[in-house]
Amino acid sequence: MKHTVVILVKDNPGVLARVASLFNRRRFNIDSIAAGHSETKGITRITIVTEGDDSVLEQIVKQVNKLVDVVRVKDLPGDTSVERELALIKVNTESAEQRTEIMQLVEAFRGHIVDITRQALTIEITGTQEKINAKMKLMEGFGIIEIARTGIISLSRGAQKILS
Repeated sequence: MKHTVVILVKDNPGVLARVASLFNRRRFNIDSIAAGHSETKGITRITIVTEGDDSVLEQIVKQVNKLVDVVRVKDLPGDTSVERELALIKVNTESAEQRTEIMQLVEAFRGHIVDITRQALTIEITGTQEKINAKMKLMEGFGIIEIARTGIISLSRGAQKILS
C-alpha cells in the first residue's frame, strides 16, 4: 500500500539528508521525495511517497519523529488530500506537422509548451502520477529526449493545516 508522508522540519542544513538516511538505514523504500519551503518561515516541507503496510507506516512515523529537527510527521491518505507532480518532457520534432500534432496533444491534456526549437519541444505537465505516466506514453511515439519529474507533493483537503 502506498503512503504519502509529509514531514515538517526546521530549515537547517542536512535535515533532508538525515531523513533520507533514516529511510535507507531502516530499509524503507522511497518512491518519491520532494522538499521545499512551507508557509511558515524557517520550516521546510518534505513529502515522501513510500510503500508498506500500516505497521511499516507506524515505524516510519515513530523513527522520523525521533530526529532532532522534525516538527511534525503526518500520513496524508489519498482520499483526504490533493496530490500533484510536475514533469518536464523534451520531445523530438522532426517536422512542422509533427510539431503541430504534439502541440495539439499537449493542449488536449492541459499541458504547456515551455520551450520550442526546430529539433525539440519541452512540455510541462502536472497531475497525478497515473495521469503523467499516461501522457508520457502518448509522447513516446514522437521520441522522448529527456524527462525530469519533481516527485509528488500533497496537501490535505479543506482548511486544515498540518501544524494545526
